Amino acid sequence: MKFLARLACIGAVSALAWTARADNWPEFRGPGHQGISAEKNLPLKWGPQENIRWKVAVPGQSWSTPIVWGDQVFVTTATDQGQSCRILSLEAQSGKLLWNKEVFRQVPRKKETRNSYATPSPATDGKRVYACFGDGSFVAVDFAGELLWTNRDYPFYSQHGLGASPILSGNLLIMTMDGSSEGEDKLVGWQTPWDKSYVLALDTQTGKQRWKTMRGTSRISHGSPVIWTGPDGKIQVVSEAGDVVQGFDRDSGERLWTSEVQGEGKVPSTVVGNGMVFTSGGFRGRESIKAFKLGGKGDLKETNLIWEQKKGNPKVPSMIQVGPHLFTIQDTGIASCLDASTGEVVWQERLGGSFSASPVSAAGRIYLLDNNGETTILDAGPKFRVLAKNPLGDQVQSSIAMAQGRLFIRTDKELFCVGAEKP
Repeated sequence: MKFLARLACIGAVSALAWTARADNWPEFRGPGHQGISAEKNLPLKWGPQENIRWKVAVPGQSWSTPIVWGDQVFVTTATDQGQSCRILSLEAQSGKLLWNKEVFRQVPRKKETRNSYATPSPATDGKRVYACFGDGSFVAVDFAGELLWTNRDYPFYSQHGLGASPILSGNLLIMTMDGSSEGEDKLVGWQTPWDKSYVLALDTQTGKQRWKTMRGTSRISHGSPVIWTGPDGKIQVVSEAGDVVQGFDRDSGERLWTSEVQGEGKVPSTVVGNGMVFTSGGFRGRESIKAFKLGGKGDLKETNLIWEQKKGNPKVPSMIQVGPHLFTIQDTGIASCLDASTGEVVWQERLGGSFSASPVSAAGRIYLLDNNGETTILDAGPKFRVLAKNPLGDQVQSSIAMAQGRLFIRTDKELFCVGAEKP
């Protein structure tokens, strides 16, 4: 008995050591919502016979990103033709399914073919897992899969479907609701601006509304918000929709400022850094990347515009800033490196393929995952250097999650765990 107790103690200590040394990936684009990880021992190369620690089948269809906390990986999915909304938990070390919970059922609504009925990525604060599904319903479960609350007060409709992901900040679950009209004229809110879109904050404990702020005039968008703390210490939610990029007081929801951007159906999430917010979008010959100075008050139009670059703007993948450089991957496979302070093109190269997933970065590398499951790893510097190309051979639109020295890659049918070291 003493021997068994000792073994159990060793196992518990090992599990604690594994968790303590590991970084988490708690929501879309990871800690800080910028796609940046502090991981240092991620693999450079992998393939069907190399550095695949495990892979498991995931039922249904979803393009949400997996999230990781401690020794649990959480994914969302929709089965039964999109009607059954589910959260799954798997053991991070082995891929073993811990639980598969139907949290509610939804009536599938309009969406683009590249979208899914469970595209928003879940989020976790280490105590609960929060998720939003295609009809605009929210849910929270604990780490054992027990239902804590649901909120179905914000029915969502968009000609494109729901593509944004909620984020966590200050005991708030914050979500953008940039839909369009389901009335007779389907162009309203999509190609014709309207005033019905809003940003929403729910209490993480109860799921009840803390604030809801209308955007004003805008159009469809799918980008997730980010958090920025100003020089005065006040925290803002920075969010882009069709035609606008805006800042909201994190705690009260007050809309603080609005700047003009061009476009509708925007997918890339905003990136903040060095006191600027970087946006990407536009259409019909007006596509560009814009950098605005953060802060200010009221309707700023373009008075806070620092630079605009018409080369290299992505339509779907988000951008990523690493040090002094802003990196982009266009849907058509053209990768660019820009000077983040000026917008000047440092380099631009064609990788080939097509891209939907947002890039991620760790240890001076940029990871670019294409729609066929091949990850191109670039040096995150001012010279174009391909470090590796790693194929999986499965369809992918979900972004990579980085945690515990491993990469978690979700394809259309499976979840892969890639890692060079065993725990």
